[in-house]
Amino acid sequence: MHRIRRADALAWRLRRHSLAPVHGNTVPQVVGALGAVATQLDPSRSELAIRTRMRASRPGDVDRAVADGALVRTWAFRGAVHLMTPAQAAIHLPLRVSSRMWERASWRTYYRLEPADWPGFRAAVRESLADGPLTREELAAALATTPRYAHLGAAVTDPQATILKPLAWHGDVCLGPSRDGRLTLQRLDTNPGWPGLLPLDEAGPRAIETYLRTYGPATPEHLGYWIGTGMGVRRPLLRDWLTRLAPRTAQVEVDGEVELVLAADVDELIATRATPSVRLLPRYDPWVLGPGTADPHVVPTELRSAVSRGADLIVVDGIVAGTWSLAGDTVTVEDARPVAQRPGAVDDPLATEVARLGTFVGRTLHRA
Repeated sequence: MHRIRRADALAWRLRRHSLAPVHGNTVPQVVGALGAVATQLDPSRSELAIRTRMRASRPGDVDRAVADGALVRTWAFRGAVHLMTPAQAAIHLPLRVSSRMWERASWRTYYRLEPADWPGFRAAVRESLADGPLTREELAAALATTPRYAHLGAAVTDPQATILKPLAWHGDVCLGPSRDGRLTLQRLDTNPGWPGLLPLDEAGPRAIETYLRTYGPATPEHLGYWIGTGMGVRRPLLRDWLTRLAPRTAQVEVDGEVELVLAADVDELIATRATPSVRLLPRYDPWVLGPGTADPHVVPTELRSAVSRGADLIVVDGIVAGTWSLAGDTVTVEDARPVAQRPGAVDDPLATEVARLGTFVGRTLHRA
């Protein structure tokens, strides 16, 4: 078993994230490599997460990628809205379907829909969207013309969108372009790049491979957090997929802890050496959401609360070292531990990152 340092493992992951060095070329390339990018709470932050990983970008690149079908915006991990490529959506959405939440007694009682009613309900939604995107209110009105679904108007227009999420997981719908600030839904099968949902027994192992390729080395607990808890996958299924993947995975010892990587990545991993890096990342960046804020190797215990509450992140050598905030043209930095170079030094990586942030927001920024 190969033994590697945590610092080197994080350096390898930083490279996989296009963070050190920055080498992303297109929005779909970056999102595809990450698997999924959360975008529900603040789309500007998800755009920043993607542009931070790109050599060159323009405002609106993410929306353009969604508009031309290169990206899909839909409900996925933990029921939140994520950006994915159509290929990654085809891998991850079947995992969410496997939870079969709509069969729970609470759902059957609340929505007055039995499991046998869902195929008809899904078909009615697809038919309603046949001529293009609709707002939730418009979709509710269209469904009301069918007596069997007329009682679902309040559920369809509910801001929580709970009843709409299984439709997204089945690949029936995804989020369409915003209309006057209102969410719209559109059929996913109108996307020319949509391959359709993969069979679950194929999708599960491929989702694990995606995770290990981006967030390795990782433990089974990391996979349980991301795929088990995040997608509602039952533990026996996850264990079965890991067993089937065993010939394509390898164990490495990272500072004394045994973790998993893809066998194809071992040589590159053990050849990687840590180099100093500083990045200003937005709140809820994939860098911390993938391993989870409970992973002390990425999020020190004393910073976990701030990260979980949605602070913007200073990441030094792959570890959250503090937080930053932007007010007007001023970036305020709160350091939790020393950064290699302070203001006034010949090489000030924080100043470099503040200047780079300014290119994303379109104005010159100053550090407080």
